[in-house]
Amino acid sequence: MAEILPRLQEGHAPITLHQLFRDALDAYEDWGDGATEPEVVFETTPVRISQVFDALKECTDIVPVNVIGDITERLTKPWEGEGPLDEMTFSTAARVMSVLVRKRHHSTQRI
Repeated sequence: MAEILPRLQEGHAPITLHQLFRDALDAYEDWGDGATEPEVVFETTPVRISQVFDALKECTDIVPVNVIGDITERLTKPWEGEGPLDEMTFSTAARVMSVLVRKRHHSTQRI
């Protein structure tokens, strides 16, 4: 499949990719039991949420504070950032969400 999402530039993502990440978080939240992996739309192209998370795995941009809670509430252990402001990069957030998507796929395959 051809690369459809914008690439990172020296570790930074364009704002459209940040917004797509938020859309993917919302889609993950709404993912019903037994349903296929949700998709979001980039420009006019449907993209699986796992592709969005994969695209941001090397992103060094900081996740907005209002989004961090959407990610950390899904963790089984408390999360603490390395800095004094408990900052989280999109890389960390994308990796967390990628694991959660894989777990979700695994749990639906066992049913």
